[in-house]
Amino acid sequence: MQFKVLHLEPTDSCQAACPQCPREVDSTFDKKNLHHLSVDQIKNILSTDTISHLDKMFMCGDYGDPAAGKHTLEIYRYFRSINPTISLGMNSNGGLRDTFWWSELGHILNNEKDYSVFSIDGLEDTNHIYRINVNWDKVIENAQAFISAGGSAHWDMLVFEHNEHQVEECEKLARDLGFKWFRAKVTRRHETYPVSFLNLPSGWKNPIVELGDISCQALNENSRYISATGLMYPCCYLGTTDQTIENFTTIQESWKTTPHENCNSTCRQIKNITSFTNQWQREVEFK
Repeated sequence: MQFKVLHLEPTDSCQAACPQCPREVDSTFDKKNLHHLSVDQIKNILSTDTISHLDKMFMCGDYGDPAAGKHTLEIYRYFRSINPTISLGMNSNGGLRDTFWWSELGHILNNEKDYSVFSIDGLEDTNHIYRINVNWDKVIENAQAFISAGGSAHWDMLVFEHNEHQVEECEKLARDLGFKWFRAKVTRRHETYPVSFLNLPSGWKNPIVELGDISCQALNENSRYISATGLMYPCCYLGTTDQTIENFTTIQESWKTTPHENCNSTCRQIKNITSFTNQWQREVEFK
């Protein structure tokens, strides 16, 4: 089982209630029966040989936030102990844990290509509109602790009608605080999961690509996704379905006629652009 990129969801726990998140729209998701992957579970799923051949492992959730994981730091240390050159990353709303935890994470994610993405959708007066239950001041404090410990922080901003006027100010703040990247993107979920108080920003294009063949992100980067329940999938976009890695051949066959709906909505390609890649409409690296 050789692949190069692993997307790991260490837990399906999260304090937020983002209205277009699978944990809020998936009626089958049980918020009372939560999972926390341990190092021992990972040892049963992945061999040390598989880990040693990885180029990258990053944590991000379909249902959870990695910072909520009980064993997140331990898992990072385990992967680094097996593969010292592996690139480690994380995506989080940034509002969980305290500054000590984030400082520890900054010390662990200390290789050149390591990073943590902070999903911050505006300033103090707008971030909570989508990131429900996330305290903006706490996010900024945690990001500063991570940066001060040597971590490479990336600010990812979902742009809506209610916060598009703040993109320039958020970019400037990201630069001033020491973030390495600022990215602004438009979610594809407005059509799938419409919410009355969330609207597309007027000055940004709809990211949906409706025509073209399937250009599979998982195949392109040779990646796999492991859910908080310990199951392996081709990608996180299939992680909310029952289409595990064992069904991947059947999924690929579907592309010839009627592609699986998750593949169709994510990896349709036209002029080398997919709905997945078309989300990011501003990317700035601070030198």
